[in-house]
Amino acid sequence: MMALIAVEEGLGNIQEALKEAGHEVVELDPVNQRLAQIIVVSGIDHNMLQQEDIRSDVPVINASGYTPEEVVEAVRQHLI
Repeated sequence: MMALIAVEEGLGNIQEALKEAGHEVVELDPVNQRLAQIIVVSGIDHNMLQQEDIRSDVPVINASGYTPEEVVEAVRQHLI
């Protein structure tokens, strides 16, 4: 199942893995945050959206400490 996934800047290896898995990947910004089915963040304490945390009605996956393949699997699990 293909999904629109917003990925935080700096996670290029994860972006590529998600694209290879057939997903549409966009940069995490305020517009894409609202459109995305899943959001992937680095887990680092800074936030490019100048918010204390990301508030969303969709799953937010923290990619910190995970391989790109593990993140792709987490996305797949959320889409089931």
